[in-house]
Amino acid sequence: MAVAAAAAAVRAGLRVRRVCSGTCRCFSRAGVGAGLLAAERGCEPESRASNFCPPAHSCNDWIGPPDRQSNLRPIVFHIPKNESPLGRRLREFRQETQVWNQQFWASQNVSFRKGKEEFIYSRLKAKGLEMKDETGQKVTLSAEEMADFYKDFLSKNFKKHMCYNREWYKRNFTITFLMGQVAFERAWRMLGWKKTKVEN
Repeated sequence: MAVAAAAAAVRAGLRVRRVCSGTCRCFSRAGVGAGLLAAERGCEPESRASNFCPPAHSCNDWIGPPDRQSNLRPIVFHIPKNESPLGRRLREFRQETQVWNQQFWASQNVSFRKGKEEFIYSRLKAKGLEMKDETGQKVTLSAEEMADFYKDFLSKNFKKHMCYNREWYKRNFTITFLMGQVAFERAWRMLGWKKTKVEN
């Protein structure tokens, strides 16, 4: 049964990272930000792992394939049976950070692609060219011409990226601090358990 469940997970395009023991939640979607572009198109976001649920005996975090919009790998975080309040705080903050990160990069990538298409269209129009040539192939611009777009895009989004970086470092510091607290809590519990066992 365990082998069959693991094989099903592999077929779903997921890989596992071992961390601790307990149960897992269902993999309900490929990424929170996946619906942004799909919403603009008036359709539901596609998901390769929309109905995936880790095996009940799993004691791992499950990592999915890259999201179609954010290009980030979504994670289903393992929930231990005897999760402490501190452990729960860490897990929920990591989940919330993942949502925030997925949404930022999904939105940013949509803006980048849209801006790129508009830039190419305007440059080709100025040259009197169409988006596709006689054979139906897309007409592209030179690397030098595209460099103007990249420079302009980075300049326009400089403040946004700075704010993102500051928030990212703050969140990572908080996660690292909480992980240290959880590790200390587990070590303290283990020492207490061993001490009780020796006394008995």
